[in-house]
Amino acid sequence: MALIITDECINCDVCEPECPNGAISQGEEIYQIDPALCTECVGHYNEPQCVEVCPVDCISVNPDKIESKEQLLAKYQMLVSAKSE
Repeated sequence: MALIITDECINCDVCEPECPNGAISQGEEIYQIDPALCTECVGHYNEPQCVEVCPVDCISVNPDKIESKEQLLAKYQMLVSAKSE
């Protein structure tokens, strides 16, 4: 389940540096999450760090990118091995 940032985002800049996968970047109007890189922090933390620090609760599950914890862990392992190459 990749996450998504809704248009309630206030561009406070706190979520981007918290993402261990570099999945968050500034979009045209608000921050955005790359679903190919988002693992909901599986493999890094128990909870998604962006959700933990967001002051307006504008980060939720992306209904178009539903993934199981096992799929998120596999994505995490793929990302880690790609970084080490």
